[in-house]
Amino acid sequence: MQNINQKGVSVLYVIFVVSILLAISFGISEILISQIKMLRDMGHSVVALYAADSGIEKVLVDRQNPNLISGHYNGSLSDDITFEVFIAEGGSSGDCTSDFYFCIKSIGIYKDTKRAIEVKY
Repeated sequence: MQNINQKGVSVLYVIFVVSILLAISFGISEILISQIKMLRDMGHSVVALYAADSGIEKVLVDRQNPNLISGHYNGSLSDDITFEVFIAEGGSSGDCTSDFYFCIKSIGIYKDTKRAIEVKY
């Protein structure tokens, strides 16, 4: 005949095993959720980079109409995809040295992600 204390040990072992399995499953789910968020943010980053590239392209295409001048320009590709373009003439203060005619910096914005491209020519 088993002692009453020995019957309780089996229940205790089961509780320990279930607790360990639960902790492992929570750990794995946390890793998976963080990876899914990172992949989503990478997609947002690509869209923001293409928006910045679109800003540079728009300035380069429209530079003769009207003539390219220093300033700040905004544009959008859709309701939530926008870009900001900053143009500085060569030799002006900041990073644009006299070796270049113009420095164009474009910042693409998508959701909470910003990516920038700078062109000097």
